[in-house]
Amino acid sequence: MRLSLASCLVASAAAFSSPAFVPRTAVRTALSMALSQDELKQMVGYKAVDDYVESGMVVGLGTGSTAYFAVERLGEKLKSGELKDILAVPTSIRTKEQAEELGIPLVTLDTHSKLDVAIDGADDVDDDLCLTKGGGGALFREKIVEVCAEKFIVIVDESKIGKGLGPGFPIPVEIVPFCHEHTMRTIADLPSCEGCKPVLRLGSSSNNQIDGDEPAVTDNGNYIVDLHFENPIKDATKMGEELKNTVGVVEHGLFCGMTTAVIIAGSDGVSVKEA
Repeated sequence: MRLSLASCLVASAAAFSSPAFVPRTAVRTALSMALSQDELKQMVGYKAVDDYVESGMVVGLGTGSTAYFAVERLGEKLKSGELKDILAVPTSIRTKEQAEELGIPLVTLDTHSKLDVAIDGADDVDDDLCLTKGGGGALFREKIVEVCAEKFIVIVDESKIGKGLGPGFPIPVEIVPFCHEHTMRTIADLPSCEGCKPVLRLGSSSNNQIDGDEPAVTDNGNYIVDLHFENPIKDATKMGEELKNTVGVVEHGLFCGMTTAVIIAGSDGVSVKEA
């Protein structure tokens, strides 16, 4: 399904006033000629809420610069009365803070283990709708929430689609601080991780750029290792299994078999790819 760029612009005309985010990766020239990256993110974030969230639902709120706009839209529709009786489960401290500022009622999985829908961005998406997530450092909380959702809606721009996981964006892995160098070596030796270069994330956990001297610490008090690949991962599902079976690994950023639909913003409009 594809919506024209004009119709998306009309639907979002009043919405382009949110704070800008610094993109981690460059979008294609064709996209930037039509809309800024923030405007593309806003289009898919708003569409996800408009199309998949109804009154009375329990909603998982993702983390990151694209998910920000879905949270913003949910807050707007609650304030206007268009949506009612919504409960939401945030996937990070910063999403929790944004939702509280917008007056979105929050709960946790301890009281609400079944979610109607979760909405989040992704750092990379392959042809099978397997995702790389965790560039913003919230991979564990994102996965534990989103795996509980009846529908998991992913929102991205077309530069994130279909090039094979690995080379386009490093695979984040959350590990315990204890003996973290040993865990990094163990990960590098896994058969499915052959050829990867494990890099300990330094500075802020919310991006994979080196912006400090100390290890980045997640909301859970753990470290993140980013696995850099020159060639596409041959079997993302197998890699996920091997990582989960590694002592010292808390969670990995491969989200396979979870996606219901991906909403994609591109130079000629918005399309939806369903699993």
